[in-house]
Amino acid sequence: MNRDHDRVRRSYDTVAEEYRSRLADELAGKPLDRALLAALVEEAGPGAVVADLGCGPGHVTAWLAGSGVRAVGIDLSPEMVAVARRAFPAAEFREGDLLRLPAADGEFGAAVALYSVIHLDPGELRPACVELRRVLRPGAPLLVAVHLGTEVRHLDEWWGHRVDVDFHFFAAETVVAALTDAGLAVEARLERVAYPQEVATRRLYVLARHAR
Repeated sequence: MNRDHDRVRRSYDTVAEEYRSRLADELAGKPLDRALLAALVEEAGPGAVVADLGCGPGHVTAWLAGSGVRAVGIDLSPEMVAVARRAFPAAEFREGDLLRLPAADGEFGAAVALYSVIHLDPGELRPACVELRRVLRPGAPLLVAVHLGTEVRHLDEWWGHRVDVDFHFFAAETVVAALTDAGLAVEARLERVAYPQEVATRRLYVLARHAR
């Protein structure tokens, strides 16, 4: 495994239980996020298989599954996957890297990647988008969310736990270019400020589609 990805994996393994206890209900306070996810589900259609890439403790995966699709959560951290399986035993979860997703070509009818590509180095963003396109069927939609900016925030302590993880902020043009270069057609982009309960960053959502 890439050394930086190993640092991310170990850090999320360390905070997995704390993450679940603090953020498992976060969608209840994020009406815009729920609306965007609902739009993605409607685009995918009833019974579609929808991937939650970087699923963490599985709460977004469970929300998707409750909306009438078959949801598959994938995360780099085996502890996060274990937490998700315990919390949502009816959903499917897999361990995997964004650059080597454990999925067949065209397996998914839609996918979300909410604040998961932020742990990639800038040079890995386009290869990750190529991999995202690979696992989507032609015409399938993709929703990506990142923190806007150009900085890199490093944490060596998180909720009282020792970690070693970087959070890469991306300019909107960087995200759009990576998606476009990978063969994903960008259809919409939206920015918002943080909700009161969130870290105070500006957020970007991009809706793209597997170009046929």
